[in-house]
Amino acid sequence: MNSASRTLGASDLAGAHEEGAGLAGLDTPPRQGPPWWRVHSRSLTVAVLVLLVLSPFLWLVQLSFKPAADIFDDSLLFVPTLEGFASLLQGNFLKSFGNSLLVSTLSTGFSLLIGIPAAYALTRWKFKGRDRIALWILVTRMAPPIAFTIPFFLAYQYLGLQDTVIGLAIVYLTFNLAIVIWLMQTFFEAVPASLEEAAWIDGCGVWQAFWQVALPLTAPGLAATAVMCFIFSWNDFFYALILTRTHAITAPVSIVNFLQYEGWEWTKIAASGTLVMLPVIAFTVLVRKYLVRGLTAGGIKD
Repeated sequence: MNSASRTLGASDLAGAHEEGAGLAGLDTPPRQGPPWWRVHSRSLTVAVLVLLVLSPFLWLVQLSFKPAADIFDDSLLFVPTLEGFASLLQGNFLKSFGNSLLVSTLSTGFSLLIGIPAAYALTRWKFKGRDRIALWILVTRMAPPIAFTIPFFLAYQYLGLQDTVIGLAIVYLTFNLAIVIWLMQTFFEAVPASLEEAAWIDGCGVWQAFWQVALPLTAPGLAATAVMCFIFSWNDFFYALILTRTHAITAPVSIVNFLQYEGWEWTKIAASGTLVMLPVIAFTVLVRKYLVRGLTAGGIKD
């Protein structure tokens, strides 16, 4: 009898303890997580930084759609118009835009065609003075453009290359070539030489191993290098101003013509500036997959 009472008393105490714990749980407020701004702080920071970086471009784009009478109005509410873009059709801007596109494409293509084999040779072939040659190539980018302007001007005047598209492409080739060689040399060094040696064993020659093994593995670096060469050629103003007159004038030089003594044609400046950004953006978007991989390659070494 006493043992049964003790058993019953113990069970009652256990039930009371569980009931008390349940009531305590009901009285305790639920645990709250961190505030929303802390959870999304990284996303908010990135959004603010992107907005700050893009604000000059967004301002230029909205300015290109403003009417000429409201160009200095600070209000963001306005009736969009295409009169700025339509006015570009009446002048020579489209011709200069085409010249920029042709010159940049030719310069980028020639730079890759010559620079990639040169970078591969400097990476794989060991010969006396290899490091000095690489340094000399880099030195060509250290001098300011003004140092080469007069020699180029006199040589082009003698050869008949002044105010020509091919002449301007050759000038851009001189500084793009150094970029291609130095960047692609880094990417070729990241490709193990054993892969090419295996291709030689399978019967490939030196250039077959280069085209079929080494070059495809450096596709991200090739894309990044091509974008940089295109941007440098597309944005050049100094050489295009000195070496062109009317036939081979490029878009950056053509925009300066809108800054006249009587007044600045702001709608044309904004519209032409917006159009000048489009090819670079389109080219970058097309190769963005390889561009990110190429720009981050070599950041971590084994």
